Amino acid sequence: MTVIAPAGFEAAGVAAGIKRSGALDLAVVVNRGPSQQAAVVFTSNRAQANPILWSKEVAKDGVVSAIVLNSGGANCFTGPEGFQVTHRTAEAAAAALGVAAGDVLVCSTGLIGEQLDGEVLEEGVLSAVNRLGADAAAGEDAARAIMTTDTKPKTVVVDGGAAGARWRIGGMAKGAGMLAPGLATMLVVLTTDAALEASVLDRALRQATRVSFDRLDSDGCMSTNDQVTLLASGASGVVADEAEFTAALSAACLDLAAQLQADAEGASHDITIEVLGAVTEDDAVEVGRSVARNNLFKAAIFGNDPNWGRVLAAIGTTAAPFDPYLVDVSMNGVRVCHAGRPDRPRDEVDLAPRATHVRIELHAGEASATILTNDLTHDYVHENSAYAS
Repeated sequence: MTVIAPAGFEAAGVAAGIKRSGALDLAVVVNRGPSQQAAVVFTSNRAQANPILWSKEVAKDGVVSAIVLNSGGANCFTGPEGFQVTHRTAEAAAAALGVAAGDVLVCSTGLIGEQLDGEVLEEGVLSAVNRLGADAAAGEDAARAIMTTDTKPKTVVVDGGAAGARWRIGGMAKGAGMLAPGLATMLVVLTTDAALEASVLDRALRQATRVSFDRLDSDGCMSTNDQVTLLASGASGVVADEAEFTAALSAACLDLAAQLQADAEGASHDITIEVLGAVTEDDAVEVGRSVARNNLFKAAIFGNDPNWGRVLAAIGTTAAPFDPYLVDVSMNGVRVCHAGRPDRPRDEVDLAPRATHVRIELHAGEASATILTNDLTHDYVHENSAYAS
């Protein structure tokens, strides 16, 4: 039931006519309250789409009544006219819902540099508002409406609290390419019926995204439109414990991040890079990311080649403190490198399964981190060479 699983939310997804295919391309998620508290994190890319510029202002007071999301066009680098389209979209939703335009977030995803038709978006918003519902079909349509190159919708539901004081988190995400920190080329909407203030939501969301979406690094490319939104209705009447809520939210984000990884464009391997024995967590992240962004390593995995030398070459480019001649590397449970020297034979490593686990032990400290990535395939190159055609 995705974003409408928690009490207090309605959603809809419609075919507004943005996509030439006639597929669903516009979603609306509404928080019916009694509270409209929210937190949002945005791409760290300095090149930001018009919806990001609008939504950053909306999010400042921590109050959000609704969010409109469209696929089929990023509305990025489209000048003042593009910003007016975003403004018009928010105004249309506000008028239809009886809320303030300054409490309506807007998200867009698709091709950069193409103008969106404001009239089409406005009519799509009105159509979506007329179809708002809190049933499974409404949530499914909303999740499908935000897809671009995704092959399937990504949704999650996590329950929390104790007997008699339960609360729930729901969520939907889109993303299949440009998956790299600065979040990813993702749009994510998370909802909860827990009664929490915006400041608590903000702390929880930043912690959850730090260990999930910010560690998904499929192709090293950062989007202009990334936005992860958390809306709280308070409809359960339960004030969730902050630590418990943060853990549940992190679990939801990790689930969605894994779904994004599994649907990455053209990928044939989902690679989990686990770094152990770093001096600090940041060092572990830097080491893991150096491997995730190494095209030689990623191409080797595509070819089912356990080329551990490419792992060592990649991590040697980092500033993290460790001795490369003490490092161990394992692939799918086989330690192929021990103390910077060959260990088990390469042919003992089975890289045929899609799930690939690389374990790097630095022997420099106690910190660890995990990075998610994919291999580099012919299909990835073909899909991205033909994206705008």
